[in-house]
Amino acid sequence: MSIFIFIIWVCIIPSSLIHADDLRAPRGFLVSCGSTERTDISGLKYIPDQSFISVGNSTTVKTNNTNNNNDHQLFPILSKLRYFPDKSARKYCYTFQVIQGAKYLVRTTYYYGNFDGRQDPPVFDQIIDGTRWSVVDTAAEYGKGLASYYELVVISHGKVLSVCLARNERTDGSSNPFISAIEVMFLDNTLYKSVDLHKYVLSTVARHTFGNDDKNGDEADFISYPDDEYNRMWQQFKDSNPTVKCQSKITPSDFWNAPPVQALSSAITTSRGKTLLIKWPPLPLPESNYHISLYFQDNRTPSSYSWRMFKILINGDTFYNKLNVTTNGVNVYAPQWPLSGQTQITLVPDDRDPVGPILNAAEMFQLLPLGGRTSDKDVMAMDDLDRSLNNPPSDWNGDPCLPQKNSWSGVTCTQLNGFARVETMNLTGLGLTGSLSTSIRDLTAVVHLWLGHNKLSGTLPNMSTMKMLETLHLENNQFEGSIPESLGSLPRIREIYLQNNKFKGGIPDSLKTRQGLTIRL
Repeated sequence: MSIFIFIIWVCIIPSSLIHADDLRAPRGFLVSCGSTERTDISGLKYIPDQSFISVGNSTTVKTNNTNNNNDHQLFPILSKLRYFPDKSARKYCYTFQVIQGAKYLVRTTYYYGNFDGRQDPPVFDQIIDGTRWSVVDTAAEYGKGLASYYELVVISHGKVLSVCLARNERTDGSSNPFISAIEVMFLDNTLYKSVDLHKYVLSTVARHTFGNDDKNGDEADFISYPDDEYNRMWQQFKDSNPTVKCQSKITPSDFWNAPPVQALSSAITTSRGKTLLIKWPPLPLPESNYHISLYFQDNRTPSSYSWRMFKILINGDTFYNKLNVTTNGVNVYAPQWPLSGQTQITLVPDDRDPVGPILNAAEMFQLLPLGGRTSDKDVMAMDDLDRSLNNPPSDWNGDPCLPQKNSWSGVTCTQLNGFARVETMNLTGLGLTGSLSTSIRDLTAVVHLWLGHNKLSGTLPNMSTMKMLETLHLENNQFEGSIPESLGSLPRIREIYLQNNKFKGGIPDSLKTRQGLTIRL
């Protein structure tokens, strides 16, 4: 199982911890996939997904009979899901209208529930914009009556953010990717700002609160605290170290990452003069760079003596020296820290300390390099073309070019000046109807444009800016009007096939005198 899968019990939020009156309006989208009705979960409103996707089928999950001891009520948003049986599609995308340049927390939730009766959860990819995010493999959790979720922090480079699923080499031919819920939450710019999100996305590895001795809780439970306006999930971490309760509350705005008050309400510690050892996160890590954020607060009643000082080591390397922790709390972090295998945090007390070291909460993210970007001009032109067609290919959503093997059907791209550009469009014989958007002129890197043997209509737009165009195949359609003189200004054009349309007039003079040009009308 990938380290990026967070395990979550089917009943993940104890009702005693969340009260509808305490919750703020969500700062983004809470989407229940496959549902047709709004779902109220402890005061949070999850909306149906039809506004964000146009493909896939919805269904209700079946009972999970593999865990006879699982007596939890099925969490409402997990009772339905959307699955994607179209094997010809290169990806299946949810698209969200967002603020360009803003920061978002994206969480995807999966509960297989034997929806297809195969007792074998499918394995597939998930993609954020043009970046391959991770592999979704929920088989281990399914056998335990569990669901899984994945989470990352990302900057929106355009006005649309896409969350996509795609088949990969591990997707069984008879199985279909699926999804239960998506949350896209707007984050203030102050959160997680130490990492350049124009180069990376932050994939959540762990987010723990330490020392919570709630007898009703379980280490697998994830809790969304009422005072966390970003709806983050915090998991309880317990080990053999002593636990304490804090006697005062922090002020979230004092911390860059604005942790909720309750996440720091308890801690693990040790006695005076002793070193505190914590193996966190619990699972070994793949070799990579990680963003680490640690939260501390002295648990005692505020006074001039309520402080403790210690040194922080991670796998033996100094992370922070002489950290002074008071009842106001403090957050220390590393933007990029190389890790692999099991991680150990060591807190070494100062000789003068009257009490031992303490740790209240921690977050860890893996830095995933962005997979690249498609030129904004190409993205807008392709979106306009998509809208001008009545029946475009089903996977014409998300990034047109990236990831490369998940580009839009019929579209191949190249890299120019650091951006992906549309190079070839071959939609021959797909039964397309509609017209050609005038924005097609902005696809200035296109070399081959083949739209023949369809039912496209209307007049041809001006293509004089498409200076790289070599072959234009529009034969056997229903185009009308005159053939544009502007085609004669294309310096590289060598094939123009326009036969079997409804054009009036003959071949323009600008094309008659071109050497090496094959034109059919």
